[in-house]
Amino acid sequence: MKPASLLLFLVATAALAACHDMPAAPDYGPATGNAASFGLWSPGANDDCTKAQHDAYSVVGPDHKLYPTWHPPIDPVTGCSFGHDHGRDPRGSALYREVGQIPFGYANEQLDVYDPLTTRHEDHFGHKIEWQNDVPMHFGSAAADAIFAVRCDILTKLHQGTHSKDAFTNNLHELVYHIRCTDGTEMHITMLAAIGTPGQFERSCDGTTVVVGPATPPNSPDGGGVRIIPDRTCVDRDILVPAGQFSNFGALHESWQTSNSVRREDGHTLAFFNPYFQVSLPSRFYDPALVGITGRPIDVCYEVTPAGNAARGGACARSTSNGTITGITFDDPRSVFDGTDRVVDVNSNFIGNAGGPEVWYTDPFGRHGRTAPFAGSIRQFIAQINNDRGGLELAGPGIGGDRDYGGPRVHAPN
Repeated sequence: MKPASLLLFLVATAALAACHDMPAAPDYGPATGNAASFGLWSPGANDDCTKAQHDAYSVVGPDHKLYPTWHPPIDPVTGCSFGHDHGRDPRGSALYREVGQIPFGYANEQLDVYDPLTTRHEDHFGHKIEWQNDVPMHFGSAAADAIFAVRCDILTKLHQGTHSKDAFTNNLHELVYHIRCTDGTEMHITMLAAIGTPGQFERSCDGTTVVVGPATPPNSPDGGGVRIIPDRTCVDRDILVPAGQFSNFGALHESWQTSNSVRREDGHTLAFFNPYFQVSLPSRFYDPALVGITGRPIDVCYEVTPAGNAARGGACARSTSNGTITGITFDDPRSVFDGTDRVVDVNSNFIGNAGGPEVWYTDPFGRHGRTAPFAGSIRQFIAQINNDRGGLELAGPGIGGDRDYGGPRVHAPN
C-alpha cells in the first residue's frame, strides 16, 4: 500500500472508531409469554439454588417472550449454587451496551414459527458465552498485519452441550455472533448453525466418521464445518493404557468447527464467519454398547481391562485423588470432566454488503435475507462494506484460553 493510501486508511479507521454512536440495548417491554427455553432448569442433588432463583435471570426477547439468560454459577446475593456455568459475564464486553443480555433459545423459538416441522429445542446447560475486547486481527502476513492493524471487539454464544448424547446426531445449535472492528467490519448475527452432517460426527482421536443414527430433527439441513467428538474407540486406545504409561486425555477434546453464512434471497453471501469452539475434558463420549449411548469419562477412571490396562494420571488422578476416592459420579463437583475449559477460535470474518442496507431479515438458518420481516424471521445487522482487501482475509486468534469456568461447585451436566 502506498504511503498516501495508508494515511487515508488510518484516518478513515480512526474516524469510524470515534464516530460510532453505539445505541443502548433494545428494550422490548414486558413479556407476553414464556419461550420454550424458559424454566427448563431445576436443581439437582448437588445444587442448592431454587428454580425461582434461577428463573429470575431472564430477559425479554424481540418477540416479547421471556427467555433465560446468563447468570453466574454462584448466586451473588444468596451464595447458593446453580451447579453449571454459561461462560463469561457479558457485561464486561465493549458490545454489551448495544447488545444487552442474550436471550438463550431465541433462534430455536423462531424456527417453531418458520417451520413447525423442524422443531429444535436445546437444553439449558449448553449455552456458553465468550468475549474479548480489542482483539488484534491478522491478515496472513506480518506486513499486512502491520499495515492494517485492525482490532475487534467480539462477543459470541454457542449452545455447545458436551454432557449428553444430543450432539451425536443433532447438528443444529444456536449461535450468536457479534463483532465490531476498527476498519468498519461489523455484524450482529443470531442463527441456528448447521454444524456438519446430522446423524454423525467425526471421531476426535483419528478423524473417522462415526454414523450414529437418523438425524434429529429428521429434516435437519447439512451444514459446513464438523463436530469432532470422542467415542469409545478413543477411550480404549488413549485412556486405558498399560502400566508404566500415562493416559492421553487430549483424546477427549471436542472441536465444533462452524462454517456460517448469511445470504440474501438471491443467494448472495452477505456475511461469512467460521469460529471454532473447543472444549477440553467433556463429561461424555459416544459408546454404542451402552443403552443410552453416552459413556462417562469419570467411570473410565475406575475401569481395568482383562489385560490390566487402566486410566493413569492426569484428569483421572485429579478427580479421584490418585485413585483414593471411589464412587465419584459424572455429576459430582470433584470430577474435572465438566466441560468448563473452553476456547473460541475467531477465524475468518467476511462481509459483502457495500451496496445493501445494514438491517436484513433471514430465516433461522441465515438464509432468504430480505429487507422486511416475515414469519419466523430474525433481524440481522451487517455493515455496509466489502472487507476483502485484495484477497486478504480478516481473521482472528483464539479467545478464552486463559479462563477456566470451573469451580468447587460446578459440575456436569454443564
